Amino acid sequence: MALISYVVPVYNNSGSLRPTWEGIRELFQQELANHQYEIVFVNDGSKDASWEEIQQLATEDPKVRPFRFTRNFGQVPAIIAGYHKSSGDAVINISADLQDPIELTVQMVRSWEAGFDVVIGHRNDRQDSVASNFFSKVAYGILRMSNRNIPEGGFDFVLMSRRATDTFLEYQGRNRYFQGDILWAGYRTALLPYARRKRTIGKSQYNFGRKLKLFLDYVIDGSYLPIRMMSLSGVAVSAIGLLYALVVTAAWALRATPFPGWAPLMIAGLVIGGMIMLMLGVIGEYLWRILDEVKHKPMFIFEDRSDAQQ
Repeated sequence: MALISYVVPVYNNSGSLRPTWEGIRELFQQELANHQYEIVFVNDGSKDASWEEIQQLATEDPKVRPFRFTRNFGQVPAIIAGYHKSSGDAVINISADLQDPIELTVQMVRSWEAGFDVVIGHRNDRQDSVASNFFSKVAYGILRMSNRNIPEGGFDFVLMSRRATDTFLEYQGRNRYFQGDILWAGYRTALLPYARRKRTIGKSQYNFGRKLKLFLDYVIDGSYLPIRMMSLSGVAVSAIGLLYALVVTAAWALRATPFPGWAPLMIAGLVIGGMIMLMLGVIGEYLWRILDEVKHKPMFIFEDRSDAQQ
């Protein structure tokens, strides 16, 4: 009997935790009756009664494992902490707000049993506000420019096999690109589309500031696109500046400059400005390589464990 771990990050989710627990428990009494489960609740510094609700569930069900942060550290740290505490053969990250369909985890487990190491529940529709939908489309549109494997609606509802989870936990860094790190390893991946439900209990804790911070973490940590654009811009500006400097020199030779001294000022500004942008791009390339090194990601991953042990 395989053990399925559910990791549930919790931040001010009082009222929705019991329905989450009941929904998971019901699956293992029916469709997943041939498996065992554990639920790892990670309380991320909630200000409401979430912790008391988690403790009550733990007294009712020994398969509920409660953990609590000293303060609010954020959703991604809560997920990673839950992965560290999980012991299942497969690990499912699911939100505590009832917007992700718990019943979809049955298909996730079936896909995992069919040989997929990563099974992603990605949002192809969402019953959120117009502003949230717009921000999501813009943000993931930009992220997909650097990683085309990310589904258009993004994801955080995901199952990973034990080996995929262990690989994920080898990565270092405080500001993690959660989705990119999962896809980076290249394990066999299945996609399961679903419609994100409207929140009926409580309200979202993700205001614009939190969303913007998460987006910047994802772009800066998981993509070299900004640095590469800076480098290319530096090359382009340097080339254009050099060409225009030749034009200015020709105009000076033909005495077509507006006033004495204009030509050397223009040439100096164009050449120096282009060189500064080019040097910033080169420095950025080095910084990106340093960032990539400090993450301590493995240089390679064998598909077959036997290959890694030989």
